Amino acid sequence: MKKFIFCLCFVFALFAFTPARAANAAEVDVYVNNKKLVTTDTPRIINSTTYVPLRAMCELFGASQISWNDGTKTATITARGIKIYITQGNTYITANGRYFASGEPVRNIEGRLYVPVRLIASAFASTVKWDGASYTVRISDSGKAPASGDSYYDANEVYWLSRIIYAESGAEPFRGKIAVGNVVMNRVASAQFPNSVYGVIFDKKYGTQFSPVANGSIYKTPNADSIIAAKICLEGYSLNNKVLYFMNPRLAANTWISKNRPYAFTIGTHNFYY
Repeated sequence: MKKFIFCLCFVFALFAFTPARAANAAEVDVYVNNKKLVTTDTPRIINSTTYVPLRAMCELFGASQISWNDGTKTATITARGIKIYITQGNTYITANGRYFASGEPVRNIEGRLYVPVRLIASAFASTVKWDGASYTVRISDSGKAPASGDSYYDANEVYWLSRIIYAESGAEPFRGKIAVGNVVMNRVASAQFPNSVYGVIFDKKYGTQFSPVANGSIYKTPNADSIIAAKICLEGYSLNNKVLYFMNPRLAANTWISKNRPYAFTIGTHNFYY
């Protein structure tokens, strides 16, 4: 019994002398142009991603109107002459026709919508710096809005990238669609392949690279998710910037990829390779 009481006292003492920040390591301070975000809805870290309360953050950015559609679970923010759409559960948001993505979804936490800080910063054309020593996020806000999707995206790139994504992964999870788009964009960036989306898709240097080119399904009209995934990839978002190949091992007629390229990961029915 004496040993038990001693151990219990030791534990209490340990908590008593633990620094407050260490005991609440998930709490974060957020500043926009040196103005601190003050809110009862505490910013926090979830899965190594800093989340901020949407309404308080948008108000700090100077949003003029924030509305909520409970049917679609979507917040609409009016700010700087543009519309921003943020839907609970999505891993991307829309701002001025642009699509900004994150590895983590928009969350409902205790009845409040929380969003990854880099997503909301992108919607306001702002940059983010993280100070791990003080658990502080510092956002530099220029007061501008992101360029419109019509001016930012190349229509030809969206056209072909969305079609190859749909033809190859129309029935795959959304992350799988992005991963297929990443393969195409990684090839565009690689000296081993053509330097355009169209060139990569229709590359025949070592034989037809993508089966939809051979069977004609490349010309099918893509669904909405495939178009969104294409735009997210064109924004530079990547699950992996080194994968160059993918295949469905149950359907592939040629096993050269699996025999000659290092395996990276699997999403849905596709295996991806470096």
